[in-house]
Amino acid sequence: MTPDSLFWSAILSLTPISELRGAIPFAVAKGVPLLTAALWCIGWNALAGPFAYLFLSTAHRLLYRWPAYASFFDRFVERARLKVHPSVEKYGYWGLMAFVAIPLPFTGAWTGALGAWILGMERKKSMLVVALGVAIAGIVVSLVVGLGIEALSFFLKRM
Repeated sequence: MTPDSLFWSAILSLTPISELRGAIPFAVAKGVPLLTAALWCIGWNALAGPFAYLFLSTAHRLLYRWPAYASFFDRFVERARLKVHPSVEKYGYWGLMAFVAIPLPFTGAWTGALGAWILGMERKKSMLVVALGVAIAGIVVSLVVGLGIEALSFFLKRM
């Protein structure tokens, strides 16, 4: 385990595309123990929600004046709204948490925070629910990584 691997796993945790799905396996592959990798990456990924809200309340307002950005953002927002809205409409904040907790592409903290912002959900509650969803997603990804390592080592010992 090197400081470099922790740095890059933190960056991957904060990146909208990879989030925990990429960060935890990367950290483990770089020699970080699974529990350390999970806690480290979950902590960093939980910060994505507040970063998203900070961006939406500051830089977004300035950038939205540019037609290219506005067009891209509007398409992105519509896709996020269509993904998040059904679960939030039916289950409220629990639906938002479940949406974030599913470790699939475009269902993480960034999209959850954006969806909460779009739907006008209360910021503090939303951030708490997004953080809980991140923790659940981190547990799921860690279990998959841990079980995958165990299964691989089991089969390699048999060869």
